[in-house]
Amino acid sequence: MLKDFKNFIIKGNAFDMAVGIILGGAFGLVVKSLVDNVMMPIIGGAFKLPDFSQMYYAMDGGSYENLKAAQEAGPTVAYGLFINNTINLLIVGFALFVMVKYIEKATKKKEEEKPAPAPPKQEVLLEEIRDLLKK
Repeated sequence: MLKDFKNFIIKGNAFDMAVGIILGGAFGLVVKSLVDNVMMPIIGGAFKLPDFSQMYYAMDGGSYENLKAAQEAGPTVAYGLFINNTINLLIVGFALFVMVKYIEKATKKKEEEKPAPAPPKQEVLLEEIRDLLKK
């Protein structure tokens, strides 16, 4: 049983999946930083807001200094965080789409480059016999 587990782990699929998960987590952090620290301040500046993550609606109707204070006072609808996460999702989705398209194109090109397999000897002999009979 231990040998089977070792073979499973050593196989390319399990290892590739583990690498993909680790890289996906790191990629997600980079995209989150891009959205939170670069894009959202620019977009927020266009709407005269310093940070979308501070956009909220306090359910009690009160006015608070920031989102944290509003959440401590009662229920809030933090729609700014939703906007940040939606933009994050769109960027990650687009990046994955581009990567998958690139991989599909590279795979397709490799398949086109492969020479056609040689026909079996038996088939070659039958074709030669057919050609001789035609003469």
